[in-house]
Amino acid sequence: MSTPAGAERADENRYTVDSNRPAARKKPKHTNPKRGLAVLLALFLVLVGGIAATGHWTPKLGLDLEGGRTVVLEPVVTGGKSVNSSQVKQAVDIIRNRVDATGTSEAEVTTLGEKDIVVSIPGNPSQQVLDSLSRSSQLNFRAVIAAAQGSTTGTSPYRLPEVVNPSSAAKNGASGSASASPSSSASASGSASSSASSSPSSSSKDRLPAAFKTAGPANASDPAWGNEKVDSVWVKAGIATPSTTYNQLLQLYACTPAYQEVAAAAPDNKPTVMCAKEGNEKLLLGPVEIKGSQLTDASSGLDTNQQGNQTGEVAVNLSLNGSGKTALANVTRRVAPLEQPRNRFAIVVDGQSISAPTVQAPLTDGQAKITGGFTESSGKLLADSLKFGALPMSFKELTSDQVSPQLGSDQLTKGLIAGAIGFGLVVLYSLIQYRALGLVTVASLLVAAAMTYLAVTLLGSLNNFRLSMAGVTGLIVAIGITADSFIVYFERVRDEVRAGRPLRAAVETGWTRAKRTIIISDAVNFLAAAVLYVLSESTVKAFAFTLGLTTIIDIVVVMFFTHPVLALLARTKFFGGGHPASGLDPARLGARQAAYAGRGRVTIADRRRAAAQEETA
Repeated sequence: MSTPAGAERADENRYTVDSNRPAARKKPKHTNPKRGLAVLLALFLVLVGGIAATGHWTPKLGLDLEGGRTVVLEPVVTGGKSVNSSQVKQAVDIIRNRVDATGTSEAEVTTLGEKDIVVSIPGNPSQQVLDSLSRSSQLNFRAVIAAAQGSTTGTSPYRLPEVVNPSSAAKNGASGSASASPSSSASASGSASSSASSSPSSSSKDRLPAAFKTAGPANASDPAWGNEKVDSVWVKAGIATPSTTYNQLLQLYACTPAYQEVAAAAPDNKPTVMCAKEGNEKLLLGPVEIKGSQLTDASSGLDTNQQGNQTGEVAVNLSLNGSGKTALANVTRRVAPLEQPRNRFAIVVDGQSISAPTVQAPLTDGQAKITGGFTESSGKLLADSLKFGALPMSFKELTSDQVSPQLGSDQLTKGLIAGAIGFGLVVLYSLIQYRALGLVTVASLLVAAAMTYLAVTLLGSLNNFRLSMAGVTGLIVAIGITADSFIVYFERVRDEVRAGRPLRAAVETGWTRAKRTIIISDAVNFLAAAVLYVLSESTVKAFAFTLGLTTIIDIVVVMFFTHPVLALLARTKFFGGGHPASGLDPARLGARQAAYAGRGRVTIADRRRAAAQEETA
């Protein structure tokens, strides 16, 4: 017997159910399918627009899929020192932070043996990034005592230069004593006067008044440091003899990486000689007055003048702690009234003067600024290196090899085949189980795949995210997780159809029930992925990240595509009329026919009780 037309209209508004169901069920809230699809379309346009702005339409691949460069770093130790495991572990952590700060993802930093460190970086990293791996990045502040014109000429740093020997040094020293400071011709970029270049011999100190024999230099800016004998590190390197003074070393020093390596190993409580970053100036510097351990933060950005206007020059901004703030104030207060070049203090990193600004007034706020021809990338690299701390030792590049992507290509091919097989099995199951309704699953999976591709590509362009084989594995696993959400939704809808509801009402009621289950399930998956990402390293992070990303996309697709599409299909004759091939045929699902109860109400309670009695009979 057919249901009256009035009942068909009423069944969407009021329902009475038996004691096995909730006594009062509210009218299902009908969503606007077109609105949900519009939101999804807007998301797609945002992703496509972002990719179009970057100009990269393919995802970046990780080391195992694209290849890259593997660098083996060997620690450099001097003075018979040894390397322990804690130092190596500390160095690994610092190098990993430096690599991550460059925006490079999927990089691997591991140990080789007891002391060597292996760094594997995908793609083609720049030379600046490679150099930052081995740089100690020990930041120090030293006062400038004297300056001379920089030069790259000279003999090997591991042999005493032939222009200097003990006899000639003694002869030069006998001609007079060093001046208190370079002449007025010496400047930040100029050459030192002859008085600064001619240094006294060791015997000249004996002619000083007795009051000065034991007093030593008064402070770190005292020119008397130039008359002191050089530290043993210079002698062991073959650059100087035990009788060589720092004033003589200033003339012997060459602006080459080998000399720079020795300067980086100079003790903090002794003067040293090093070149400016540009190589056009070499400086005699006093002992360390502010150490890098007193640095609290470092950042890079465009420099501003006193009026707050940008100058267009990149600067590295430094913040010091309480003791560093006090030390900086004392240093700048002392050197500000001195003459050139002693009114400067040098900011030293790894045996090189990055900057040696002239102090015009004391700096009392604990803020320092480094300028000097930085690019945006080089300034960021320096700031990151300083911020993450100095390596406990210096490293040298032992080997640097290019990694072929051939093996990764084979793995990617196999991964794509595995993904295609998994997708095909899900499609086959959906079509068998849900018939035409399974096409909604297929379409939803395709939409999720497209959104995932766009998201991964955009993240690669904006955040240098790289898709590794572990990430591909996460995407394959996500196929099953995404399909599970659709199955939960479809089964809820079919349950409502079995209960006697019209399809349109069944879709809305089923969605209300399924939505909570899907959100809770995806929340658990996302939480697991987040915990795995935080606690794991390297390749496992890639798996966790893609799993979390696809979980979010799953919720978006179900809410803004699957449900709206099914709501629209429920209005069609094929699905809404319960065609046998639709997968929503009430007869095939065993639905109970509703009976008209009058006053715009329908009930299935009597028929449900009757069916129960038949089953027990």
